[in-house]
Amino acid sequence: MTLPEGKYSIEEVNWFRNVFDTYYESIRSFAYFKTGDVDLADDIVQETFLKLWDKRQTVRNETVKALLYTIASNTITTHFRHKKVTYKFELAANDYERPEEADAQLRQRELNDALQATIAGLPDKFRVVFLMSRIEGLTYPEIAERLDLSVKAIEKRMSEAIKYIKERFPYKI
Repeated sequence: MTLPEGKYSIEEVNWFRNVFDTYYESIRSFAYFKTGDVDLADDIVQETFLKLWDKRQTVRNETVKALLYTIASNTITTHFRHKKVTYKFELAANDYERPEEADAQLRQRELNDALQATIAGLPDKFRVVFLMSRIEGLTYPEIAERLDLSVKAIEKRMSEAIKYIKERFPYKI
């Protein structure tokens, strides 16, 4: 990541480089799990670190991790609020109906859409843990460390996520 033009002290640049190197991958994974889009996750990470750079004078080292996750989460929320508005506008403008699905490819797409919608409907804290475990293949202790929670809290969230999916997914697997 390239810093905005200006004169910065070596300490500022080294601090930022250290924070960036330490937290980049975990913030990127967090953004990906929340959005499901690699490109969007990259954009969110970049915006997150730019906002951190702007606040560098007031950031304490012991709270930088929490601040990064908060900034990323707020950026994601803002993005999806905007997408919701544009989606409603496009839907009203197009006002079309979907044809009935008749063949296997369409049924498969419907199954995938239903699964994705069910996962998307998970409360954030459950969805993040579920995706970190199932998509990235992280262990509960690794997830607990990344999210700064206890392993028991991760186990509980995973249990709740699986229960939620079983109750709401319309197909038997």
